[in-house]
Formats: sequence, structure tokens, C-alpha cells
Amino acid sequence: MTISPDLVTGALSLIITLFIFSYLIGDNVLFRVATYIFVGVSAGFIAGVAWWQVLWPKLIQPLIFGSIIDQALLALPLLGTALILVKISPRLAKMGSPAMAYLVGAGAAVAIGGALTGTLLPQMAATINAFDIQAATIRNMNLLTVMFNGAVILLGTVSSLAYFHFGAYVRPDGTVRRILPIELLAWIGRVFIAITLGVIFAGVYAAALTALIERISSIIYFIGTLQLP
Repeated sequence: MTISPDLVTGALSLIITLFIFSYLIGDNVLFRVATYIFVGVSAGFIAGVAWWQVLWPKLIQPLIFGSIIDQALLALPLLGTALILVKISPRLAKMGSPAMAYLVGAGAAVAIGGALTGTLLPQMAATINAFDIQAATIRNMNLLTVMFNGAVILLGTVSSLAYFHFGAYVRPDGTVRRILPIELLAWIGRVFIAITLGVIFAGVYAAALTALIERISSIIYFIGTLQLP
């Protein structure tokens, strides 16, 4: 008697899904087993990707089969790695501070650059393009509609940025307040931010509901494919 691989994977999928659903009755051993399996598989997958796509082609292969120039270029990263590993010892932890400072600085630069090129500049471009009358004319859009949509986008962008403006002054009564225009824009920005967070939550909820429906339908399909005597 041969067991089909599809039967094995389907049975494992059914078991893990039921383990996850068991959380509906509270935290229990079955749910913890499923989470441990998920974390273990995820860690193993990340380790495999790191080895085959980073360590082996970028470090091991150049050290073994690379030229002298390649091996010399790897000396500084290897030194930084060694210094970071030295931080395990409390006495030698200060030796790894320069390498950690470099990593933090590089990470901050990448994050700031990504936020600038991936969020702020595209948002500014989208806000400006919302008033593109020529493009609206080509698409046969009403001019008033274009101006209204552009005004809403501009107001949402400016007010949302104003919400995070924390410059204020001290009043004679001792209270700290922002100037009235900034306070008004911040209040409007709070409304836009609340709407945005609500839309994001609705999207996450819809995605979770879609995954739940898919899991239930897969369980029903798997049970229906079983050929019981």
C-alpha cells in the first residue's frame, strides 16, 4: 500500500490548522506546538536563505575560490564580524562598539533613504499630480472634480504632517500650546489618520477573513477527497 504525498501533506495541513483553531478555547498545548513548529520552520528557512544567498556566495566562495583582491576586500567585514562576536564577553564588549556603530549608522541611512524615496517624495509627487489639469483633460475628467480631489489630497497630506509638528509656546497661564493654525491642521490631520488606520484595519481583517475561509474550504475539500471504506 502506497501513501500519496498529497495525502500526507493534506493530513499535516489539517492537523496544524486544527491545532491553530484550538486557540478558540484558550491557550493550550496544541496551539503552542503549532506555534513552535511555525517558528522553527521559519527560522530554518531564514537560515537556509542566509546561507545560500548571502554567506556562501558572498563570503565562503570568495574566500576559497576568489582572487587575492576579493579576499583582501573581505578582511574588513570579517574583522567587523569578529568584533561583534567579541561583545559576548562583558570585558571585551567595547571593542565591538565601532562595528555596531557602523551597522546602526548604515541601517539608519538606509531607513531614512527608503522613507524619503519610497514615501515622502512619491507622496509629494502624487499630491502635485492631483492638480494636473492636462492629464485630467486627456482622461475626460471634470475640472471641478479634479480640483476637489487634489484639494482633499493636499489637505490630508499637510494636516497629517502638521499633526506631528510638536513646536509649541508657553502661554501666560503656564500651559503649552501650539499656534492656532497648526492646532487646527493637527485636528484635521487626526481625522485623516484615523480614517487611514481604519482602512488599514479593515484590510487586515479582510485578509485574515480570506485566509480563514481558505483554510476552512481546504479542510472541507480534503475531507471530501478521502476515500473511506
